[in-house]
Amino acid sequence: MLQRCKEKLNALAISVMNQWPGIKLRVTEGWDEEGKHAVDSLHYEGRAVDITTSDRDRSKYGMLARLAVEAGFDWVYYESRSHIHCSVKSESSSTGKSGGCFPAKSLIRTEHGGTKRLDEVHLGERIAALNSHGDIVYSEVIAFLDRAPSEMREFVHLTTESGRVLTLTPAHLVPVEGRSSIFAAKVQLGDRVLVSDPVARNGTDSSPRWDKVVETKLVLEKGVYAPLTTEGTIIVDDVVASCYAVIDSQTVAHYAFLPLRVWSSVTSFFVQRLDDASHVRGQNEDSRPTKEGIHWYASMLYSLSTYVLPSRMLYG
Repeated sequence: MLQRCKEKLNALAISVMNQWPGIKLRVTEGWDEEGKHAVDSLHYEGRAVDITTSDRDRSKYGMLARLAVEAGFDWVYYESRSHIHCSVKSESSSTGKSGGCFPAKSLIRTEHGGTKRLDEVHLGERIAALNSHGDIVYSEVIAFLDRAPSEMREFVHLTTESGRVLTLTPAHLVPVEGRSSIFAAKVQLGDRVLVSDPVARNGTDSSPRWDKVVETKLVLEKGVYAPLTTEGTIIVDDVVASCYAVIDSQTVAHYAFLPLRVWSSVTSFFVQRLDDASHVRGQNEDSRPTKEGIHWYASMLYSLSTYVLPSRMLYG
């Protein structure tokens, strides 16, 4: 196990014994050598542990999580009812190895009024997003920053007071009231995220509203999709999220992807003219095949970011 993780674990063990005399810290899982977790799990690097108290008294787990934070763990989650997940940041420079994505089964809304799974979305489609004025609009999907249909990955599962559930990777940005956009891994209970009611009574989209997060946990899901819209935002399962990840600033990330948006706009203009002449394609769908893996432009930016941005702005 990584030395830094060991140090935090030892400090936590002492805190547990001080808090509950006669009770010890119990580690249910540390380094994974059997491939039970997602491909990007910190269990493979010795940076994560799953813990309980020795008496397995679940009423103590709330305090146990607090003690884990005080011991210095960077991320602490109620991964399931049976244990607490704790991990430390990676010191490696491979910040972009997994990027920020949503699982395949996540639902988005289209401009035609229906919903679609993310694995059914095509380039050129217009899906629900949030513009710079805070209004719900329908924005074109100009690229997939990551796409891996068969890959299993760990996601943060955020549940709100009204029952909305947003599932996304820890490095993905989420708008939070009073804190701009932050990594999903840093969203805490009581934080308020933007949610959207599907359709208002007059048939138009209602304005987004703030909704309190009441549960956060880690889940394992299949399929990895990261659509990039022109607005740089997306509404997934009726919760507003950024299209960006890894860099702790929606503004910086949106400016960084400006060349890609310009290129997409120029190519779409000429392609649309050809389509109008040939009538080959269906409405608002791009017939070009969508490649799997991290988009080359996103991969380049993630690599450059480690040299041009302070480490405090980077995930991991």
